[in-house]
Amino acid sequence: MKGNVLVIGLGLIGGSVALAIKKEHKEACITGYDVNEQNIALAKVLGIIDEGCETVEKGAAQADLIVIAIPVLQTAAMIKRLAAMPLKKEVLITDVGSTKERIVEAAAALTARGIAFIGAHPMAGSHKSGTGAAKAHLFENAFYMLTPGENINTEQIELLKDWLKGTRAHFLVTSPHLHDQLAGVISHFPHIIAAGLVNQARSSTLDQDLVTRLAAGGFRDITRIASSSPAMWRDILLQNQEVILSLMESWQTEMANIKSLVEDRDSDGIYQFFDEARKFRDSLPAKSKGAIPAFYDLYVDVPDYPGVISEITGYLAEERISITNIRILETREEIYGVLVLSFQTDSDRERAQECLGRLTVYDTYLA
Repeated sequence: MKGNVLVIGLGLIGGSVALAIKKEHKEACITGYDVNEQNIALAKVLGIIDEGCETVEKGAAQADLIVIAIPVLQTAAMIKRLAAMPLKKEVLITDVGSTKERIVEAAAALTARGIAFIGAHPMAGSHKSGTGAAKAHLFENAFYMLTPGENINTEQIELLKDWLKGTRAHFLVTSPHLHDQLAGVISHFPHIIAAGLVNQARSSTLDQDLVTRLAAGGFRDITRIASSSPAMWRDILLQNQEVILSLMESWQTEMANIKSLVEDRDSDGIYQFFDEARKFRDSLPAKSKGAIPAFYDLYVDVPDYPGVISEITGYLAEERISITNIRILETREEIYGVLVLSFQTDSDRERAQECLGRLTVYDTYLA
């Protein structure tokens, strides 16, 4: 497909969308804009974009597709800014924000001019951020939510899917309101809970040194998402306020229920509380991508001797398996330590487990 594409915001998501479009539509010209000029330069060096532009106006004037990949609170302002620019009549505009209803409402300024805007949210990410972390396959097999307004027709939706074909994502079309409810349940609220657990541990009156040492294992793993960008989550909560407040009320009811069961020493009720959670959690797809980026971790019991870590990474390097992170949960003299290896994909983790499984000295297991 020929045409001019403008990507506004060249971070992880914007850069990855640009690469995916470039991979599928080699004749398209990708122009990038970012408030940080260094990101534009880096994106050009890495082949993410064909050229950069000094202002949004310059890139937007000739664009057939505009992708807004900036924080959600800034997206609405950018939409209004685009609505005041001279644009091609058939230009298609989309975004990648984690909230949709308010953004689609802001797009009324575009639709009043007959310009098509389709809200979108690729439900994928990475533990890395920035232009340099962009990957063409970031969205592969992930859900890519499309939330068109009432004025959008089927042909325009299919056109956007065609532009984004290189993402290899699964497209789901839903209303902006339903999207925000779904994202609130399976992404936004869990981030609040994780941050709350971390803050509770931080403010504990217990010995802080012991809390920190003991939290380095499983607690750190289950609260990983609390390490996400505070600015991003501030914006998301303000954009999705009504849904978040409703979920908070439901959570308080849930916690009041389990509190009552504990107070009453209701053995059967407590068991049922955990059993229902276990059954639902175990029924979730193990290898499908969801709203929260999966952590492909492999746990390796290793003997504590000099060079053991370089030995393991050497075996994996021979198999050309990339490791994204390494952590040691525990390592003491004469006691096996636990090495946690993180991978970009589940297939890399499976290959690593198979590779190390051939060596009897290492025991590997999944969390």
